Amino acid sequence: MSLNFGRQQLAIPGPSVIPDRVLSAMHRPSPDIYEGELVEISTRVFADLKAVARTKENCAVYISNGHGAWEAALRNTFAEGDEVLVLATGRFAAGWAELARSLGLKTEVIDFGMTADADPNRLEEILRADTGRRFKAVMVVQTDTASSVRNDIPALRKAIDDAGHDALFAVDCIASLGCEPFEMDRWGVDLMVTACQKGLMTPAGMSFVFFGDRCVEARKRARPGGYWDWVPRADPQVFYQYFGGTPPTHHLFGLHEALTMLVHEEGIEQAWRRHETLAQAYWAAIDAWGEGDAMTHNIRDRAKRSRAVSAVVTPAGCARRIRAWTKQEAGVTLGVALGFGQEGDLEYDRRFRIGHMGHQNLPMTFGVIGAIDAAMKALGIGHGRGALEAASAVLAAHGQGA
Repeated sequence: MSLNFGRQQLAIPGPSVIPDRVLSAMHRPSPDIYEGELVEISTRVFADLKAVARTKENCAVYISNGHGAWEAALRNTFAEGDEVLVLATGRFAAGWAELARSLGLKTEVIDFGMTADADPNRLEEILRADTGRRFKAVMVVQTDTASSVRNDIPALRKAIDDAGHDALFAVDCIASLGCEPFEMDRWGVDLMVTACQKGLMTPAGMSFVFFGDRCVEARKRARPGGYWDWVPRADPQVFYQYFGGTPPTHHLFGLHEALTMLVHEEGIEQAWRRHETLAQAYWAAIDAWGEGDAMTHNIRDRAKRSRAVSAVVTPAGCARRIRAWTKQEAGVTLGVALGFGQEGDLEYDRRFRIGHMGHQNLPMTFGVIGAIDAAMKALGIGHGRGALEAASAVLAAHGQGA
């Protein structure tokens, strides 16, 4: 007998769970796109986005997923033939590099593999050797959604400064914004890209590029083309220029509600602490399961793990079986492996990912942990006991300190 009835639990690392309030805010007729409520809401949305990014710099909005933000950032910042240094710590910085090459940029990728973060010492060494200043930028992700590693953005900024290099510092925060501490201005990030479907709790379809004065200067050499040009989007003369045409009306209503929850009700720093606590609960459960060699963390060093997503390693073939059981029997959808080959490959079938980003609380956390625990019992997969107890201890300790 299947118990898969009731509300489904999405535990993939994006798109994330959409709050009912966001869905309700979007469930309405199309508005006037020239004046009134939509214009007023958009003004608040732009201000709140900067509050989440912790910046006073420019913000350009695109009707796209994160790949659109990648392209907009590249088109506005670089000229064909420019060379960039990409620090790859999983799948997504490598993907950004692939897009850069397709646009005529030269890329040098330093691949740190699927289980390690970017090494600031290695970055400093490379930049010190670049006496001809061929690298126009250093590109990296804060959280790689495939490996679940979290890169140390302030340490990488310091490496650039210590090398005395003038490369722009470009950071992908698609999986981390709203979940991990990020300080664009204080950390010296020149350019940041993100999207609405993860920590910002809104259906996929909007992306954002934040950029400072050094990128404005670099823009003078670039040829972004009409739609991608961030100048009218960041400093529009009329409302429609924010979006390069018709605004994404219902996404704006939803994003406004999500940012109200994140910025004005919970507060961004409290959201960071919530993600930290819930991530530690998952880690405690994985550690407990691992006592029977059933699974372990893809990122062994907890200081280098994402607070938004956890990549988990199991014995051969077990991840595929666990994912199938939780989805079919419990209504919990776990994330597939990325960056470890294709379905059917040994390393692919050993891994799954848990998304714990955005709209998450204790019952949702216990629901996912309980479903995985039940799956391993039902499938006869050997594992350590006490995962729910271990997660409970983490959450109880947080409550004592509240």
